Amino acid sequence: MMLLTSALWTLASAGVLGNAVLGLLVMCPRCKIISTNLVCLPKTAIGRGEIALTFDDGPDAHITPQVLDQLDLYGAKASFFCIGEKVAAQPDLVAEIMRRGHSIENHSYNHRNLFAFSSIKQLKMEVVATQQAIHSANSGSSSQFFRAPFGFRSPLLGGVLRQAHMQHVAWTRRGYDAVCRNPDAVLRRLVHNLSAGDILLLHDGGSAHTRNGQPVVLEVLPRLLERCASHGLRSVSLPMAFSDAQL
Repeated sequence: MMLLTSALWTLASAGVLGNAVLGLLVMCPRCKIISTNLVCLPKTAIGRGEIALTFDDGPDAHITPQVLDQLDLYGAKASFFCIGEKVAAQPDLVAEIMRRGHSIENHSYNHRNLFAFSSIKQLKMEVVATQQAIHSANSGSSSQFFRAPFGFRSPLLGGVLRQAHMQHVAWTRRGYDAVCRNPDAVLRRLVHNLSAGDILLLHDGGSAHTRNGQPVVLEVLPRLLERCASHGLRSVSLPMAFSDAQL
């Protein structure tokens, strides 16, 4: 009886430990253990001195057009990870992003806080519905890349993305511009050890605001682009960076 009890406790403990480890992996956006996860650009892009600017949670009717104007001033291209329901509500803005040479990528349909704990059926709906919205807005184009809300990935997501012929993209570093109101602090995080191959994360949707009411991303972006130029780095979209690399 004691042996049986001990065995049951061992199994229970192993289960608890396994769940704890899995939970940690789910909450680690840059982890590659759960499934394929791109955290930097390929060697070919590094050789060309490229970085990728990525913007999450848009499009935003007020902020996104200003981000586009700033990118145009520096001849920079970027990838916009858009929320499906916002794409469906603002197809003209999505088409404008594409017209200016940037890419539209998939950031789920509803950006649910518990996205990582969704069923396979719910994950498929979030991915496919967003692809359909992007397809409609872009007159036939669809996304090659996906980023989970907050970067938190279910172990089930990898299979869903493989079926959709998509790759998950995380980032090399992020500025926390959605929560930090200090542009200097955001910029420091983004340019720390800045080098070719980096994937940088900012937000054109849900940006924090400075004390003067200005979206942080609009304060940071020109300074970031200046820093990139001074380092001889060129910002490209993800499809551009991976155009000659095998995914």
